[in-house]
Amino acid sequence: MKKKTKKIFVLDTNVLLHDYQCIYNFQENDIVIPIVVLEELDKFKKGNNQINYHARELTRELDKLSGDHLFTQGVSLGKNKGKLFIETGKPFPERVSESFPEKTPDHRILVIADYITEKNSENKVILVSKDMNLRMKAKSLGIHAQDYETDKVTNLDDLYRALVTIEDLDPDLVSQLYEKNDGVPVEEFKLEKPPFAHEYFILKSQKSSVLAHYDPFHNLMNRIEKIQSYGIEPRNAEQTFSLDALTRSEIQLVALTGKAGTGKTLLALAAALHQRKNYKQIFLARPIVPLANRDIGYLPGDVSEKIGPYMQPLFDNLAVIKNKFSPQSKEHQKIENMLKEEKLVITPLTYIRGRSLSNIFFIVDEAQNLTPHEIKTIITRAGEGTKLIFTGDIEQIDSPYLDTGSNGLTYLTDKMKGQDIFAHVNLVKGERSHLAELASQLL
Repeated sequence: MKKKTKKIFVLDTNVLLHDYQCIYNFQENDIVIPIVVLEELDKFKKGNNQINYHARELTRELDKLSGDHLFTQGVSLGKNKGKLFIETGKPFPERVSESFPEKTPDHRILVIADYITEKNSENKVILVSKDMNLRMKAKSLGIHAQDYETDKVTNLDDLYRALVTIEDLDPDLVSQLYEKNDGVPVEEFKLEKPPFAHEYFILKSQKSSVLAHYDPFHNLMNRIEKIQSYGIEPRNAEQTFSLDALTRSEIQLVALTGKAGTGKTLLALAAALHQRKNYKQIFLARPIVPLANRDIGYLPGDVSEKIGPYMQPLFDNLAVIKNKFSPQSKEHQKIENMLKEEKLVITPLTYIRGRSLSNIFFIVDEAQNLTPHEIKTIITRAGEGTKLIFTGDIEQIDSPYLDTGSNGLTYLTDKMKGQDIFAHVNLVKGERSHLAELASQLL
């Protein structure tokens, strides 16, 4: 039997910042980190953002791995794993200089990848980068390049499908859902495939229809009723299902996905206020992803003025709820008091670091801009009594190194699907206005 030839993967900075433990995900193959990548990591190690944390953790991991060994000889990554090398800078070959005369970090990485490719004719050398443009540059030089695929989800059609509608059911079966408060055994519906835990359905007969939820604990179909949460009433089946998931005590983790204007954040905030007595605090947070990839330090003003534009959409959602009540109403005053007493906290996600997440209703907005590792970090810090809600639109990703298949919201939804404490609702119908809905479809 022919022995499998090792591959050599050259890692770009953005891959290591995306997942600092990625070095262990290349099986028996060897890894090369260009020296320029260490230089770039050094620039990221100071700060409180998740990306800064990843830079520091990777540096610690490399230091622990190396011990008394030299990277020039390769450091073992463990049993049945390859070795890790750090390759120092190399002179620019003429063919690279002619195409890319500026000695930017990306071009220096290309030079090292080119050098390793020439040096290892018997091994396939692959540059791994989340930067699509760098991958195109590499391929133009004859260097194999690919995205970091380990945490990438491919079954997006199944994951973000529209609501499951089952038609032509026996009218008596639909009637039973209205008559029996404790539900109907799922076997009676003769579904083509077993339902996922907390999956939602629109069930129709020729006479009537019903909104239903699958209870994985008792293997039953239950009827879902429209409920109002703190002045917000669902306008369609998707929003009805969302509020049901948000208010079910047995569901500790919820993902609400869908395009802008479908009501994801508004519903989550309304459900949080509706259940405020069950939780110590309500956190509503979102990651800050500056436009044009520029740091918020470029913006004028103090810290609150810098982050204000990023937080304003969250305050806008709160204003929608407040406007459902008169300023003198107890509901309106309750929101004001919760803000003053920090029972309701609206903040950038980075400011949550270090805070206790026990007995918290925690909403993470714009979660499509988080990496899978960032999502994992948030969830693993959840204490007793905490409910986590992640909302986002995978078609509106601001990070240049994430896409519809590699962002944290997609990863979470794919990995947690079917777990008995998780529910996912994909909202499709926009409810802002006919104009907004039309623009979303046509523009």
